[in-house]
Amino acid sequence: MGVQENNKIKITHGGDLTAATREFGLPAKGWIDLSTGINPVNFPDLKVKDHSFRILPTSEQVTNLLKVAGDFYQIPTSMSIIPSPGTQAVLQHIPRLFPKRKVAILSPTYSEYENTWSRSGNEIIRAGNIQELKMGDVAVVVNPNNPDGRRHQIESLIEIAEHVETLIIDETFCDHSSEVSIISKLQMQNIIVLRSIGKFFGLAGLRLGFVISKTNITNSIEEMLGPWAVSGPAIEIGTRALLDKPWIEKMDGILSIKSKELDSLLTRQKLKIIGKTVLFKLVESNNAQFIYQTLAKSGILVRKFNGQKNWLRIGLPGIKSEWLQLEAILHECSNAINDMSK
Repeated sequence: MGVQENNKIKITHGGDLTAATREFGLPAKGWIDLSTGINPVNFPDLKVKDHSFRILPTSEQVTNLLKVAGDFYQIPTSMSIIPSPGTQAVLQHIPRLFPKRKVAILSPTYSEYENTWSRSGNEIIRAGNIQELKMGDVAVVVNPNNPDGRRHQIESLIEIAEHVETLIIDETFCDHSSEVSIISKLQMQNIIVLRSIGKFFGLAGLRLGFVISKTNITNSIEEMLGPWAVSGPAIEIGTRALLDKPWIEKMDGILSIKSKELDSLLTRQKLKIIGKTVLFKLVESNNAQFIYQTLAKSGILVRKFNGQKNWLRIGLPGIKSEWLQLEAILHECSNAINDMSK
């Protein structure tokens, strides 16, 4: 997402190639977008039946999707699940369920949590560690965290839930890290879990996610989202993707290998990795702004952070030429930085 500020485009989220093009021009060969942390190899079976476009989704289709998702996420029978058009749409509505609360957000993290809760008039507490979440009526944790990849043990999260009114856990980056997912252990009734198939499955544009919690919470969110919140094509493709165990297992292995390759590439260019998941690396450098600008001028977009000027988040490249171009430009940056320091 980009916003206009004094005739200059300010990039506030990853993936806004329109804003990047306005600032840097359109690269001759198009953008290599490494700013989002989305799997560059998407689930491939995207065929959609004509009726998915032509008619409204049926209750049977939604029920089938939720059964498949429930099995995939190992949801206890005591919990309820609803589909959503991605997680962002849910973030816009949840604060309406908890007005005038102290909201403790484990920070730094995805900026839309603070944006949405503060717009609803809630008091924001930026928690620096997991224990500080107890200062809020509502606590928010992204696990694994975006952008630094921090993980939190299930036992620690359950303990936090015992001290707050409601605990919201965003597991958007959890598909490759199922061992840290709290879903199969859910017993308490004051936890809301958000999931998405956008990252691991490489289907962010499909806008499909899920909310898992007790029935009265999911019913309230479902009413806010309104009827037919999820499209027929999203239901059809999402159901097929969650059922494709061979592809999921194969992709797990591929991402593990590619993640290590990116670790190695960044280390060779003497960039300090301070956080990571399999889909992105967070690096710290005193020259982060120079590196960001140099990469962008060469057609490679990574994620910068207005609040942390020394940070860059770099996602996985796709095809071989993208890997080679990333390393080549980072090598040029390294040489330029060495020359400037002489």
